[in-house]
Amino acid sequence: MKDNFTRYSRQIFIEEIGVEGQRKIRAAKVLVIGAGGLGSPVIQYLAAAGVGTLAVADFDTLEIHNLNRQVIYQEKNVGKPKVESASEFVSALNSDVHFIPIKEKITIENVQQIIHPYDIVIDGSDNFTTRYLVNDACVQLGKLLVYGSILSFEGQVAVFNYKGSKNLRDIFLEPPNQESLPDCDSLGVLGPLPGIVGSIMAMQTLQIICDMEVLCNELLLIDTKNWAFNKVAF
Repeated sequence: MKDNFTRYSRQIFIEEIGVEGQRKIRAAKVLVIGAGGLGSPVIQYLAAAGVGTLAVADFDTLEIHNLNRQVIYQEKNVGKPKVESASEFVSALNSDVHFIPIKEKITIENVQQIIHPYDIVIDGSDNFTTRYLVNDACVQLGKLLVYGSILSFEGQVAVFNYKGSKNLRDIFLEPPNQESLPDCDSLGVLGPLPGIVGSIMAMQTLQIICDMEVLCNELLLIDTKNWAFNKVAF
């Protein structure tokens, strides 16, 4: 306990967290969907904070072009499954964290089974099919969902299904045509952007765990080109 207190003292010293909040963090079971640009900072900061059970679902292998923004990986990890490399990273950072690698693609057949064991789901996926599958499963299972997206210089963050709050379909009822939309493959993304957005997602997650005030029925819009942060109610 003394070692744990020393390790997490800088967050325990925060009045709104304290020892009881740290216990809640240690008891939390969190699932991260996607171990890419958004998932990387989320995994890093939740593991550092001492989240007791941290699962990550991703079926991709690391490619060299991922390294400009997916900062938990190294050149030696290229060609390896991301969840395996993420597991190595978390183990080296914080051996107290129970890390669960889920090397699976999220589908309509497995989404509820994958999500069910966890208290909070964090969606860092990069396509609308997965986002809506995860959103709908969280609504059906009554799970909290922390949502984020990025493109070029811009990002979005929201908290869905929190104490009866709204969900993704309350903003956009149906997913848009994925083929008609720009993405990071076509327009790119500057590396620090997912670090900023992912850090906000990790912050919201820790604040949820510690029963603090979080975004509720609001979409946070982040524009790092013009340095504008706005919230839109929905």
